[in-house]
Amino acid sequence: MVGTAARTEEMSWTDPTCPVARTLDLVGDRWSLLIVRDAMDGARAFTDFQHRTGIARNILTDRLRRLVERGILDRQTAPTGRRRNYVLTEAGRDLFALIVAARQWGERHAFAPAEPHSLLVDESGQPLPELRPTDAHGRPVDVDTTSVQHDRCP
Repeated sequence: MVGTAARTEEMSWTDPTCPVARTLDLVGDRWSLLIVRDAMDGARAFTDFQHRTGIARNILTDRLRRLVERGILDRQTAPTGRRRNYVLTEAGRDLFALIVAARQWGERHAFAPAEPHSLLVDESGQPLPELRPTDAHGRPVDVDTTSVQHDRCP
């Protein structure tokens, strides 16, 4: 399978040197992220995604095509052999932390204190702890203790 980097060589980037901008160029619209969220929650068939999101068929078709082209989803023949399923690629699975971070941000800022919402839990049924970025020594970092070095290669 061709990697995501190879699939993105022909793309036009909003901000070519910014990893955040490139990520958003690849998966940053609402529908694409909801499709990725649902794929992480077990959706595989076109109808699964349509029922879970309520997205119009033409928009869903376009977003699924883009996610496949960009290496986020892959199309595979279903076990029955009668239809095609969409499954997360390694690059798609790598979006898990982004989805968890968006979920946790939403829990803190998009709901009233006692308003019910879905909850992401681990295998034992416990809510995931809040994601917190850390430095190379495991110490918490935030916007005040980090900076961006521009045009740097790893």
